[in-house]
Amino acid sequence: MGASAAALAQDAAGASPAGAVATDPAKDAALKTYLQKHFKIPSADLIKMGPAFKTPIEGLLARQLIVGNEQGQNVVTTLFFDKNESKAIVGQFLDVSAEPWGRVNMGSVNLDDRPTQGPADAPVTIVEFADFECPFCAHAFSAIETMVNTTYKGKVKVIFKAYPLNVHPWAMKAAEAAECARMQNPAAFWDFARYFYTNQGTINASNIQDKVDKLAKAQKLDEPSLKACMDSPQTEARVKADQLDGNTIHVSSTPTFFVNGIPVVGLPDGKVLDFVIDSELAGKGPSASATNE
Repeated sequence: MGASAAALAQDAAGASPAGAVATDPAKDAALKTYLQKHFKIPSADLIKMGPAFKTPIEGLLARQLIVGNEQGQNVVTTLFFDKNESKAIVGQFLDVSAEPWGRVNMGSVNLDDRPTQGPADAPVTIVEFADFECPFCAHAFSAIETMVNTTYKGKVKVIFKAYPLNVHPWAMKAAEAAECARMQNPAAFWDFARYFYTNQGTINASNIQDKVDKLAKAQKLDEPSLKACMDSPQTEARVKADQLDGNTIHVSSTPTFFVNGIPVVGLPDGKVLDFVIDSELAGKGPSASATNE
């Protein structure tokens, strides 16, 4: 793989290794930092950049780029960039002078009166779009709870947004049940979430209401009120409003997280979320209110 990638870089550059072009080590380091943040790579040591070469396009340089993981797997490609190392193309054009995280303006997203964990004034806010029938969301749930209650206690707040997928037959019903439980007792929402995630394999569209009724009884909730709330068009509208919020900021799969507006899609490696959160804390990242501006 390495040899073929080197040949690709050489072919793209139209030059041999002997024709390498000197680059500024400080600019090389800044470019690597940008790539690490933009692609959310936990360690800069996993990024390797080869020597730079001229390409047939005036002012455009190329070099081999290797990105690895801790399991020893590598992705090899060619990085194209200008002589100032301020613009780059890695399968897409990157403006290195712009903000690298792909941070989303959360101002269009309703974050009020939603299920939350963590202190209101936490410096890092994680907005999670999730589906109770999604197995990846179930795996992520315990990791997020650990971050809020242990690893980053006092520093992270999580806001839950329901995003039941159409392919999941009982996800909407579960989202409505958890929302109605929250309206009676905010803490009950997380008990419902934990139950749905833990028991995904035994729940189906036919027994979801029975499961909810038993859970409501165990949580000492008002069962008739819960059932009436679940049947209310207003409850369905609240869940659909969360879905619409997700669509507005291009959510298409679950789980999707926004860490102070920085998107992390899918079941993330713990180190990826740690890297993003630690970077926000180190930089005294914007608070939840700042990401809403």
